[in-house]
Amino acid sequence: MKNSGFGAYLLVLLIFATLTCCLDARLQACQPSGKIRGIKPPPGQCNPENDSDCCKQGKMYTTYTCSPPVTGNTKAVLTLNSFQKGGDGGGPSECDNQYHSDDTPVVALSTGWYSGGDRCLNYITVSANGRSVKAKVVDECDSTMGCDDEHDYQPPCPNNIVDASKAVWKALGIPEGDWGDYDITWSDA
Repeated sequence: MKNSGFGAYLLVLLIFATLTCCLDARLQACQPSGKIRGIKPPPGQCNPENDSDCCKQGKMYTTYTCSPPVTGNTKAVLTLNSFQKGGDGGGPSECDNQYHSDDTPVVALSTGWYSGGDRCLNYITVSANGRSVKAKVVDECDSTMGCDDEHDYQPPCPNNIVDASKAVWKALGIPEGDWGDYDITWSDA
């Protein structure tokens, strides 16, 4: 009798430990990975087009190496980016070393979703405002670095960003006055 009570106790303890382990790991699936200190952009650097932020001297910016898990309806924030030469996106796109017209539906994904380039040149479906559009992944919205020349002296991206060309915003029918930060969902196409 004592042994069965002890066995039940061990079973409950094992189940509790397993659940605690798994829940804890899931909660920690995407925690900040660090911080970087902002520096003041040199004169003429940091293109503020599309309401892009420029790094502030001494401000601490959170960095991430991960993004929330991808589901069939992943929640994200849509931001506006110009992938054209001279646009606020900085240099050519990471996936193909090319610039892309603002009239082409292209996106950059936060570092975790970009997944080391695994989604490069693949399409995702972006949904908002009762509409959907397919957009090609051409770049990373770097969540690990920023405030330097390579990143046009812009802060690191948050870990939940789909940075999109004007063509994506237009296809979703979002009024221009609402362009900037917009709650969306996305999925692999």
